[in-house]
Amino acid sequence: MSMIRVEQLHKHFHGVEVLKGIDLSVQKGTTTVIIGPSGSGKTTLLRCLNLLEIPSQGKLTLANTSISFTRKSKVSYSDLMSIRKQTGMVFQNYNLFPHLTAIENVMEGQVIVQKRTKSDARSLSLQLLDKVGLRDRADSYPHELSGGQQQRVGIARAMALHPQVLLFDEPTSALDPELVGDVLQVMKDLSAEGMTMVIVTHEMGFAREVADQVVFMDQGIVLEKGTPDQVFELSNNERTMQFLRKIQGGPRSTNFS
Repeated sequence: MSMIRVEQLHKHFHGVEVLKGIDLSVQKGTTTVIIGPSGSGKTTLLRCLNLLEIPSQGKLTLANTSISFTRKSKVSYSDLMSIRKQTGMVFQNYNLFPHLTAIENVMEGQVIVQKRTKSDARSLSLQLLDKVGLRDRADSYPHELSGGQQQRVGIARAMALHPQVLLFDEPTSALDPELVGDVLQVMKDLSAEGMTMVIVTHEMGFAREVADQVVFMDQGIVLEKGTPDQVFELSNNERTMQFLRKIQGGPRSTNFS
């Protein structure tokens, strides 16, 4: 069963075509990892999946919501909110509210968007902080947390709204190497639990171990997609192989055992 289906998706910025007809399907309960060089359109595609960027053309289906885009049409507020309520986004630079504690950051969307009582929101937030290994830092402010801890709070915050899909935009790229493993382990645990995830990352070891589907993008198109073995070991696409040779020359290795 497809959780996400993208059909002939295009995106233009100021006359420049950034996405050039993307077709992609993500099955429920699976992890899709998007890789590719900088400027290939990976983040733009991810942001189109929750309509932080509105596609210029094409069709997006997420669970039971389907939207067609043209350059002249506008997305209705109800369609916009329907997509966003089904997706949780984890950003590269955490995007926590600096004046709120960890638990208050996780509670915020529950209280404001979902109208939960503060008591219910606090109870769920403690559970989620425990899940990401940060229950003991619930009352810490972002400036009192390491980058890796802030990112794990960001994951808990995204999970708090019970999304159908979690979207990760290079969640470890701003972290010191020694902090990467804890964040990736949380993501690995979510994958094992059957959370549907789409992840843009340069962590090739993580992609090999966790992904059900690897998507390689370059210059706004999907050049190759398949299982980790198909893309990393059996690819016959010269551009894919060139990229992997370059990035695997010095990747950060992370031990998940």
